[in-house]
Amino acid sequence: MIEAVAVSKYVRGSPKKLRRIAQLIKGKGAEDALTTLLLLPKPSKEPLLKTLRSAIANAMVKGGKAKIKEEELVVKEIRIDKGSYLKRYRAASRGRVVMIRKPSCHITVRIIQKGE
Repeated sequence: MIEAVAVSKYVRGSPKKLRRIAQLIKGKGAEDALTTLLLLPKPSKEPLLKTLRSAIANAMVKGGKAKIKEEELVVKEIRIDKGSYLKRYRAASRGRVVMIRKPSCHITVRIIQKGE
């Protein structure tokens, strides 16, 4: 059984928003997951799409001489974990400062070969 993993770390974007998109492709075939992401009208799909393509490429390379096809791959697990925050400051009224926290997340995509 071939299992491939792709990880993207410190991706700018809210983990909550990315988890909503990740639920759409979890458990689908690799081709179906790619087409779902390509047709989705959300700009935050790009890091997920990039990580999914990387996982598919890793599975193809890991297969070696077995020549795995894209149709045989299934998204087993897709995990969105919270990363660190970029901290920025903005001027507020009466001479104060307000901190702005810009979230990041870590994306993990695990793909396995279908039927095993």
